[in-house]
Amino acid sequence: MTIHKNFKGIEKTVFGRGSFNQLGEIVEAQRHQNDQFMLYLVDNYFKGKDLARQIPAQPGDMVMYIDVDKHEPTTQQIDMIRDSVKATRGIPAAAIGIGGGSILDIAKAVSLMFTNEGSSQLYQGLNLVKKPGIYHIGVPTISGTGAEVSMTAVLTGPEKKLGLKCEWTVFNQVVLDPDLIASVPRNWWFYTGMDTYIHCIESENGILNNAYSHAFAEQALKLCREIYIGKDSGQTAANDDKLMVASLMGGLSLTYSEVGVCHALSYGLSKILGTRHCYANCLAFNHLEDFYPEGVKEFKTMIKQHDIDLPQGLSKDWTDEQVTAMAKVSYNLSHMWNHAIGSDWKDKITVDKIKDLFYRL
Repeated sequence: MTIHKNFKGIEKTVFGRGSFNQLGEIVEAQRHQNDQFMLYLVDNYFKGKDLARQIPAQPGDMVMYIDVDKHEPTTQQIDMIRDSVKATRGIPAAAIGIGGGSILDIAKAVSLMFTNEGSSQLYQGLNLVKKPGIYHIGVPTISGTGAEVSMTAVLTGPEKKLGLKCEWTVFNQVVLDPDLIASVPRNWWFYTGMDTYIHCIESENGILNNAYSHAFAEQALKLCREIYIGKDSGQTAANDDKLMVASLMGGLSLTYSEVGVCHALSYGLSKILGTRHCYANCLAFNHLEDFYPEGVKEFKTMIKQHDIDLPQGLSKDWTDEQVTAMAKVSYNLSHMWNHAIGSDWKDKITVDKIKDLFYRL
């Protein structure tokens, strides 16, 4: 008998320009929970900027600025945030993540670790989390990763890069305000948008694709094409609205399907070299014509249209030990290979073949 995914969606979503102004009202409805203070986890990029001054923190609330430029979220980082907040104030009424995909994943993971004992690395995998976390709210300031809707909080641990994945990971509330993504640097506007595009291409091209996942991918791809190669393409206000919606839909598509070869490779790059996820996806996807011919062709058109300088020849600076380590990380992501290649993927994919893919970069 086939076991179908029975996934939990976001409980509440507010979308529209200026919707960030509703955050104060939204968090106050939760203030009676736990030790009655809010924990704001904010991208350090906004420290001292206008957005920081608009955060509706009340006396006694905690605002933590987190630098995600140096590395992606780690299990050690999550444990440290949880332990320091509990030792200082107790358990928050809610955790609010304001930032890009890394900050949103941190907020999701931290919310779970306030109610689950031990290190977060114990929970890397599917349905290993024992108890629901505290109320958590996602406010994306960059769009494309799908972190605002996904049931995964991706963390790099001592042994593996793998998400905390369960129905309780999903945000209780998201605030989608296109005004917040207007200041994204052009290159990252491209890289994160391509994460959405790649989510959809991989979701569509695999054995788990179905009418439900296809409907979301079809619409998200339509929006991506309008944003990146349409007659009104570019980083405009109208396209920011579209990108926020595309990101959400791309995330829903992969939730009911799966990602594939590109994401398997990007996890290897991120785990071993610390390469940021969306950028790693672009580096890998650029060389996967034999897996996704039409998608890669269109991706290269988008690169050319927006004059994105995606470096070539990176592998010449890597040692064989590094490439082998990356390939082993990628090989162990069996759910991705199963979707992309089929249930007999181990007959077709080896660590050496994955190393050859990395050497293309």
